[in-house]
Amino acid sequence: MSETLSDIGEFGLINRIDNLLKQEGLPAEGTVLGIGDDAASIQPKEGFELLITCDSVIDGRHYLSKFMNYYDVGRRAMTVNISDIGAMGGQPLYALVSLGLKSDMNIHDVEDMYRGFLSELNPFHAAVIGGNVTQVEESTFIDITLMGEIKTGYALRRSTAKAGDAILVTGFPGEAAAGLELLLHTTSGNIKLDNPLIQAYISPTHRAREGKAIASSGLATAMIDTSDGLLADLAHICSDSGVGADLYRKNLPISKSLKEDATMNKKDPYEMCTRDSDDYELILTCAQENVEKIKNIIHKISEIPITQIGTISEEREIYNWVLPDETKQQFTPKGWDHFIKKGS
Repeated sequence: MSETLSDIGEFGLINRIDNLLKQEGLPAEGTVLGIGDDAASIQPKEGFELLITCDSVIDGRHYLSKFMNYYDVGRRAMTVNISDIGAMGGQPLYALVSLGLKSDMNIHDVEDMYRGFLSELNPFHAAVIGGNVTQVEESTFIDITLMGEIKTGYALRRSTAKAGDAILVTGFPGEAAAGLELLLHTTSGNIKLDNPLIQAYISPTHRAREGKAIASSGLATAMIDTSDGLLADLAHICSDSGVGADLYRKNLPISKSLKEDATMNKKDPYEMCTRDSDDYELILTCAQENVEKIKNIIHKISEIPITQIGTISEEREIYNWVLPDETKQQFTPKGWDHFIKKGS
């Protein structure tokens, strides 16, 4: 009979997690004290800034455990946080993980969740150094605080884009949102979990390696990930930088899978590419003369495509589609918002 959390208790769970991390995890540089005391202790490196981010994910709202195993749930939760560090050009180092779990949850599922965390942390020699567990009666949740580092002065921000800059995006935004729709609106017996769009939702990929390379080059002016949607996150850059954007609809990167889904369901693939997202691609800006240099940097470490989709304009928070005849059509960016109902 499988053990549950109620069988081993809080401290039994902590011991199991500690043992798993020691056996399957990797030590992070600068860790003075990890799991086992009231607080962890780290020693930052001289000449580096610490980057700190946190994200909470709740079952039924940010991930769907009925379609996912707990290894993928763990991977997904850690990817969300690594993406934020990567979007500033940083290297992930230390994670604090807090869990809200039901007492009847199988201990092996919790261990698999941690294996998912480690699958994303180990390639960076990053480590889980602490956290917390609590019992919940309804939806389970994962709350992660992730710390990373970057050389002083190299962090890329949202607030430093300049008029005339090129706007570039990695990968194929919109796939994860399309995959989520398939999971939610397809009859359960007809769901194909190996569908590329569904996999984009279940197993998203961060671009931290690419983000670090871009930041290290010093060639980009601003950067952000696309977790809220391509247009919504571009709007964050423009708002914080006091600029606007002119975008070429025909340049938007639409994947083959997204085109096929759009055709089958009679949807606009360009709208699907730019709306709410659960992708973790990068949007970045740079001087026009640096576009090819940045593309070459990416191509040296990754096969991920990177596409120029527009230009930063001087008009503060004015957003235009540039039509084939070079006329402009103004639009309002929309994307994910935790507190606004769909269709609002």
